Amino acid sequence: MSTLKKQVKISGVGIHSGAPVNLVIKPSKERGIFFRRVDMAGTELIAATYDNVGETKMRNTTVGQMSGAHVQTIEHLMAALFMVGVDSAIIEIDGPETPILDGSAALFIEAFRGAGVKAGSMKRVVVKRTVVAHAREMLRELPMFVRFKLWLFNTLSGRKSNGFVKLSPNAGKSLDVKATLIYPEKIIGNQSYSYSFDGSDDAVADFVENVARARTFGKYSEWEYLKKRGMGRGANESNVIALNDAGDGTLNETIWADEFVRHKIIDAIGDMFTSGAFVCGALESYKGSHALNNLVLKKLFSNPENYDIVEE
Repeated sequence: MSTLKKQVKISGVGIHSGAPVNLVIKPSKERGIFFRRVDMAGTELIAATYDNVGETKMRNTTVGQMSGAHVQTIEHLMAALFMVGVDSAIIEIDGPETPILDGSAALFIEAFRGAGVKAGSMKRVVVKRTVVAHAREMLRELPMFVRFKLWLFNTLSGRKSNGFVKLSPNAGKSLDVKATLIYPEKIIGNQSYSYSFDGSDDAVADFVENVARARTFGKYSEWEYLKKRGMGRGANESNVIALNDAGDGTLNETIWADEFVRHKIIDAIGDMFTSGAFVCGALESYKGSHALNNLVLKKLFSNPENYDIVEE
């Protein structure tokens, strides 16, 4: 079990709500990452676990009850906690969504490193059998009119709903992530990026240098549509890569030409940490999503023969 040496305070705005929000990440003696909504009286702790995910369709991962206490957009924060080795914390939050900061995991990592970590062992989940989550499985669960709207959108935009996320066995000592994006927009096109985390300082340094600063992204022309549906109200040129309407460029500068797919590595690692452990296996994300990341974890834990738990 590992936790922070002292509490960390972080403030900002939610990328979807646009509302100011304050976080206080506190050390904990109990294993697990838990949120507490301090703006809601009498609410219980909200576990940041895959089986407590209440929503993923808003292009983020949300834990808790959507009709009650919940916290949106936890993935960048979770990825940062994983990278600094913290698996035990109580996170007090005074709103429904974590702050987006610069749209990446970098500032979270910087804050946690500044506080210091009481290092300990992290529970490992070793993948023993391959499990796959397909986009088509999720489509079958949607109402017919929603499926038709998605089909129409994909047809007009040139996208295909053939994504998947797969977890497979490896040597059992690392999380090896390969992410692939395929977009009709020329500025993205076909991008792949691989990253491996084995718990070493070198692996953390690689993430900080080459992945952590990658920001979320979206098409500028979709912004008004999203805002009308309660999304993207806190987005701006400092926390989102904005694609132009033609899809052949961006309205702000990118750090790397493949920053888009590098950000998917952050999302995947953050979502995998909702397992409550260091998942050891090969993770392939092909046109993946938060929903697929969640589904593959549910499939993994649906059968004890799929994994081993190693307590060190």
